[in-house]
Amino acid sequence: MASIRKRNDKWQAQVRRTGHTLRTKTFINRADAKRWVRQTELELDRSTLAYDPSSLDRTSVGDLLRRYARDVTPAKRGKASEAKRIEVFLRQRWANVTLARITPQAFSQHRDKRLREVEAGTVLRELGLLQAVFETARQEWDIPLPENPLAKVRKPKAANGRTRRLQSGELTALLSACTEGRSEYLRPGILLAIETGMRRGEILNVRRRDLDAENGLLSIPETKTDVPRTIPLSENAARILIELRAESTDNDARLFPVSANAFRLAWERCKRRVAKHLPDIEGLRFHDLRHEAVSRFFEMGLSVPEVATISGHKDPRMLFRYTHLKPEDIVAKLRKTKLRVAA
Repeated sequence: MASIRKRNDKWQAQVRRTGHTLRTKTFINRADAKRWVRQTELELDRSTLAYDPSSLDRTSVGDLLRRYARDVTPAKRGKASEAKRIEVFLRQRWANVTLARITPQAFSQHRDKRLREVEAGTVLRELGLLQAVFETARQEWDIPLPENPLAKVRKPKAANGRTRRLQSGELTALLSACTEGRSEYLRPGILLAIETGMRRGEILNVRRRDLDAENGLLSIPETKTDVPRTIPLSENAARILIELRAESTDNDARLFPVSANAFRLAWERCKRRVAKHLPDIEGLRFHDLRHEAVSRFFEMGLSVPEVATISGHKDPRMLFRYTHLKPEDIVAKLRKTKLRVAA
């Protein structure tokens, strides 16, 4: 439906089509307004043919997932893990359900099933990805979904942040077990994680050109948050990186020329060797070493801004999730302060 009317010596044209927002434009003369109406109606009619509600009967959830994996996932930093997650989705029964028949209940049942198998944080990430797939289909692919079925699915509450820190003897045992393994890069990787608080991916992506040994600085151009940062290095961290840098003269060379999966497998094998004597080591994750590093920074007396400069955290609340000071150390510090005051 179209209309043209005169307003303040100008001609206002409007075009309405079901399923589309109102189109409005103002012209100086009526002929231009009529020409715009005809062009706009033609464009909307063409798009309406593509915007066919019956397409929901011909498109399955799996079709959306495959298109998302092909068109959207490759541009993401975590494309490998997301692609694997989508592969798992495609094996679910609800992946074969058409968009016309899919309901929030299918994903509520998926949520409940997964909560019996994995942690709430994993389920949250899965639901978040599914919601993003449906939202992309609605907003960018002109899929005529009346609503996002994930929008009404209750999200589980994530568990409190991990508080795991290295226990007495664990670091020594891990470093000792590294010498028994085949990977020569696991030991320096563990030490760097504790000395710098870097994530595993950041460590593995360090290149020779990123190290400024003279000033004791390391550039991290690719981070989880997509915000590059430069961190100050301790003497131990600088020494490790200088030794690794000496192995190549190519400035583009990675100091850890191993894949993420190979490094992960080396870490798991190392833990199994240690678990023969320290069974609790099985619950230690490599990311816990970042947690350990941040906690140690605070125990050294570094301020929140100083620690954030090293760790890359932008939100202090997130930073404190990694910070679990040892109560016995705080007691000793309080008593030492009290004695100094008394003196």
